[in-house]
Order: sequence, then C-alpha cells, then structure tokens
Amino acid sequence: MDYKLIRSKRKSIAIEIDKAGTVTVRAPYRMPNVAVKAFIEEKQDWIRKHIRKAEEMSLKATDIEPLTEEELDKLYDEAKEDIPKRVRYYAELMGVDYGRITIRCQKTRWGSCSAKGNLNFNCLLMLAPSDVRDYVIIHELAHRKHMNHSKNFWKEVEIMIPDYKEKRKWLNTSGEEVIQIKRAME
Repeated sequence: MDYKLIRSKRKSIAIEIDKAGTVTVRAPYRMPNVAVKAFIEEKQDWIRKHIRKAEEMSLKATDIEPLTEEELDKLYDEAKEDIPKRVRYYAELMGVDYGRITIRCQKTRWGSCSAKGNLNFNCLLMLAPSDVRDYVIIHELAHRKHMNHSKNFWKEVEIMIPDYKEKRKWLNTSGEEVIQIKRAME
C-alpha cells in the first residue's frame, strides 16, 4: 500500500486520507519504521474503506452538473433574503449580537464568524434542507459566546438544536455533494 510518511514531534501515529484517496501517515520521530508498518497493516481494512469512499465521492463529482450563472445568481439572491432573517431570529433567541452578514459562494466553508462578530455564509446553503441551514446559522452565532469548539460551545448549539449531530452528519455526507457543485463550475 502506498502512503506518504511525515514525521514530527507528535506523540501518536495517525492516518489521513484526502479527497483524492492519498494516504498520509503522521508519526513521531522516534517511532521505528517497523512499528509504523505494523500500524498500517493493522489498519488496512479501515484505510481501504476510506479510499473507496474518496473514490466514490470523486466519481459523484464528475456526474454533477454545474449550476448556470443564472441559477447561482438566484441562489445568491435567495440566501441574501433568507439568511439574514434567520440570523436575526436566532440571535435574539440566543441573546447574542453580530456584525455584518456576508453571503458568498464558497468551495469549502458553509459559514464562519470573525472575532469582530461578522458572519459569512455560503449561498449553497440554499440547496440544503432548512433545518441544516438553521444549524449552520446557530453554529456561527454560538461562536459569539464561545470562539472555539469547546464543550461549552457545543452545549450552546445543543440547547438550540438537540439533534445537531444529525445536521453535521448531513453536511459531512450530502453536503459534500452540494459543495462539489461549486467545484464543478471551475
């Protein structure tokens, strides 16, 4: 099995598989090569499973029809109309304030919150179910109380959306297909 080995000051060994199916092993400097190879042998089934997933996602990406400029403009307009209303609604419920709201069409992010409280959202959220869209909005607003992903942050999200893990799961699976639409346009 081919893999790229990166050694560093880390204390444990880890395996990463990117979207192209490339396997990267990160290991401590002092870990013997024989131990690295044994770890990879032990994790072969897991590695193969994730390489297959990456290949399937890659195949799906080639089947995706890119949006036309008109369709993208419509999504952008819908997002500019819908998302600020939802942000105002949830910000009031959560007792937080925020700066400006920016809508973009992004390749990797669904949303972000700056230290100044400015919120950014991906117009492709309009292709997601409304409860997933609300999750992303609440996630970013929760950063107004906790600018990290600590336990307290996730408690804040869970107060608003008790099944937030299901929404995250959608973003990690079906959401990847939505993001591929943007990549297909380039």
